[in-house]
Amino acid sequence: MHGRTKLGPAVLGGAAAALLTVAVPPAGAAPIGVPPPDKVVIDVVTVNGSGCPAGTANVAVSPDNTAFTVSYSNYTAQVGVGSKPTDARRNCQLSLNVHVPQGFTYAVARADYRGYAHLEKGAAGLERANYYFQGMQQTAFVNHHFTGPLNDNWQTSDTTDIDALVYAPCGAMRYFNINTELRVDAGTSDTSKTSSFLMMDSTDGNISTLYHFAWKQCPAS
Repeated sequence: MHGRTKLGPAVLGGAAAALLTVAVPPAGAAPIGVPPPDKVVIDVVTVNGSGCPAGTANVAVSPDNTAFTVSYSNYTAQVGVGSKPTDARRNCQLSLNVHVPQGFTYAVARADYRGYAHLEKGAAGLERANYYFQGMQQTAFVNHHFTGPLNDNWQTSDTTDIDALVYAPCGAMRYFNINTELRVDAGTSDTSKTSSFLMMDSTDGNISTLYHFAWKQCPAS
């Protein structure tokens, strides 16, 4: 697949901030920890940003509690014909309340981003994200770059090593925050005649961002 970035190490603000770094796990890697048998529910507390206007972002938990998805229907950064200067950057800030069954806690071990890119020769795109629990230090943004010419689906992944996972504190409610951003730079492309865009959605609604849980049981109180 065109547009897949080569992943390198991320610079993080201390071990407590290391929710996600960038290293691809083996294909078909098994889930981390045993998911709780009871239903996990996620409430969207707040959603803000030009990439996720009201009603355009949805969250759903997988039936086996191993992951959750965020789907967007209006998340596109673009430059060129028909675009305004502010269209070159789109962002979305989500604050999620993950209702975890009693006796369990979670971390987010991997995030898979998907979308579509049309970049003219000379243009470039950027997808970036960071993650953190309420009241804890934010991670540095993990950046993935795209270079034109490109006209294809794209996918990037952010993951962390097992020993660096940061779990939600047991017995405390901490919102999980996700900040994402798309940017397009026209570069040397001719914006009077062409358009370039980077999108984190799809026309058929089948492309979602996938966040993989890591689970562990809390110590008995």
